[in-house]
Order: sequence, then structure tokens, then C-alpha cells
Amino acid sequence: MSASDNSKFNIAVAQSGGPTAAINASLAGVFLRASECPEIGKIYGSINGIEGMINGELTPLDSIITCDADAQLLKKTPSTVLGSCRYKLAAYDPNDSVTESEYMSIINTFEEYNIKAFFYIGGNDSMDTVMKLSSYCKAVGKDIKIIGVPKTIDNDLPGTDHTPGFGSAAKYVATTLQEIIRDSRVYSIQSITIVEIMGRNAGWLTASSCVLRANGEPAPHLIYVPEAFPNGFEMERFLDDVAQMMKRYRAVIIAVSEGIVPADRKYVKTGADAFGHTDNSGVAKYLEHCCSERFGCKVRSIELNVMQRCSSHIASLTDIEEAEKIGRAAVDCALEGNTGRMMGFRRISNEPYRIEIVSFDVADAANKEKYLPENWITPDRSGVTTDALNYFLPLIQGEVVTEYRNGIPVHFRLNQ
Repeated sequence: MSASDNSKFNIAVAQSGGPTAAINASLAGVFLRASECPEIGKIYGSINGIEGMINGELTPLDSIITCDADAQLLKKTPSTVLGSCRYKLAAYDPNDSVTESEYMSIINTFEEYNIKAFFYIGGNDSMDTVMKLSSYCKAVGKDIKIIGVPKTIDNDLPGTDHTPGFGSAAKYVATTLQEIIRDSRVYSIQSITIVEIMGRNAGWLTASSCVLRANGEPAPHLIYVPEAFPNGFEMERFLDDVAQMMKRYRAVIIAVSEGIVPADRKYVKTGADAFGHTDNSGVAKYLEHCCSERFGCKVRSIELNVMQRCSSHIASLTDIEEAEKIGRAAVDCALEGNTGRMMGFRRISNEPYRIEIVSFDVADAANKEKYLPENWITPDRSGVTTDALNYFLPLIQGEVVTEYRNGIPVHFRLNQ
């Protein structure tokens, strides 16, 4: 299937990595901006990320996004409407027939569909694909613009102030924690509640739970992020911290990153994905047992797990609007002749909150992580500072108007 108008070129967009509440807003941004450009013909969606480009599995987006109402619903729909993948594109080796074949499959798809620009919406690992593919196209003389559009709830992509998807996840985490706090305080007995929040190596999302303090809520009373414990989580220190809080509060609430790893590593699972990422979930349950043994009171562990990724019913309007804008900006970046770039936000001020959209060499972000600043962690390593609070607050502002049918939020689906 190729473009019928040879005076125009086509583009393709794909989504990769873990889903978020805002990744479809970036997809909508790419589609809406491209639809305004007379030089762009068809706009294709690649099914399941880069795998769709390898296998030639594309769908014309204008056949499924047929009106503005579709685009608006897509923006508010969580997860990846095109599907996702965690496929690691091998580094190109002209002497490796398997590698050569993989890259040539992608080039064949580009040529078959007359695609001159490809937009990949994803995180650190997806930017690795952008980097490798853009380098390959340059090496073999293919003038195809490859642009990365950021997303991740972990907020750990270098080069950008924050990532689309993070603000909505942070809003969900804070709201859920507030409800957990209300629940835990109804009883007269002493209790400890440990809430495990996503963040393998970077504690941005866990740290964002501090936004409750803007409304006068002292909980979570303890906040633990991986950056505070480069040599391993100190269990005795943790138990001492909990003991101190139990003297002040009847119901102690603790926010802990999934990336917190005690020195003995007893609970850590084995195995890793294609990019070498391990599954670190389970720390809250481990800490629950430790607290039960030490304090003998009611202890509960709660793992938010995947719920924090796609909770569009409590999405941040700022997040959704910015996600669309950065998708639009990616199209302009490609039309200006750029390739091998990643889009990003540069923060100008906190109050009033102002950002601008920029682009930079994708190699500055691919396979790299951005960590919570050390000076945002309190000296006792069990909390975060006001600077962190001031950073997080603007990102969770605004509420998305949700459409309901039969009492349930309506979502956009690829196959209606």
C-alpha cells in the first residue's frame, strides 16, 4: 500500500515500552499536526512498535481517526492504542546477515509505504532504537527522518525536564495515597502501611508523593528512593525510622520505590527483559514482614503495580496537553530537516509554570537514566525537600473531562 500522490510523502508513528495515560495524546499530536501539513500524505501507525516496521504491519491512522471527536477521545485514552513492544534493535553489523536482514526489512517497509519520517514514542530503550535506526539510514544514504518523542512514568529520561505520562502517574499516586491515609486513620490501633511505587533505579514517582504536603498532609511520613541508598537499603536504619514515626503517629504511612534493594537482596527476582531490566517488585511485602517481626502491630503492604501507569480517570490535564504539544512539535522538527533527535521540555519557571519544547541529539538520552537530584533528598535519607515539591506540583495540575457511557469511562479502541 503506497501513496497515490507522488508529490507527497508519508509518515509513520509507533509506540513502545510501558503504557501511560498520556502516550496516546502524543500519538494524537503527531497525527493532528501531520494532517495540517500539505506535503504529508498518509499517516501510518506501526503495530507493536518497531516490530510493526520490521514485519510490515502498518495501519493508516486516518481510517481510524476519522473526526475531531475521535482525536479528542484518543488523547484521553490510556495505554498504547497501536500496541507496544520491548524489542531491542541490534547494533548494525554489515557482516551479520541477521542484523542486515532486520534493518533491510525496516527500510523495505519505509520504501513500500513511501515513508520519509518515522516518529517513535517511548522511553530510554525506545530512544536506543531511534539512535540506531537514524544512524543506519545515514550510513546507507536513506533520507528518512527519525525522531524520538519521550514518554515514561518513571521520569528518568535525560535531556528533558520531565516526560509525558509522569504527571498523570504522579497525580494518581498522590490521590491514591491520600485515600489510603484516610482509610488507615479510622482505627484506634497502631498501624503501618507501606506503599510500593514504580521506579526501578530512579525515585521520581515515589518522591512525587510529597505533593500531599501542599495541602497540609504530613503523610507519607517516610519516603524512600533508590538514589538515597547507592550501597543498598539499610534495614536497621529503616526500622529505627519507623519506630520514631510510631511515637508521633498512630497510623504510619511509608512510600517506597520498587527499586529499593536491601543489602541481602532476599526478595529480588531473577531474570531480565531484552534490555537487561530486572523485576524488582516485592519490596513492600518484604518490608511488611520485617516490620511485623519488629513491632508486632498491624502492618499492611500495598503494591500499586500497573494501576499507576494507565489511570486516565485521574489524569493531569497539564500532562495530556503537553503530550499532545510535544507530538506536534516532533512533526515540525522532522519537517525542518532534523533526524536522530529527541524532543524534550525545558522548564523556564515554576511559578508561573512555563516550559518550552526543544530537541537534542537522541544519543544524549538513549540507554541513559536521569536520577533525582541528591540535594532534593533530605539529610536523613527518609524524605524529600521543598525543591522537589515545587518541581512536582505544576505537573499534576488540571483535570481532564472524561466521557462516560453506562457509568464507565469511554476509551478509544483501534478496532471499534
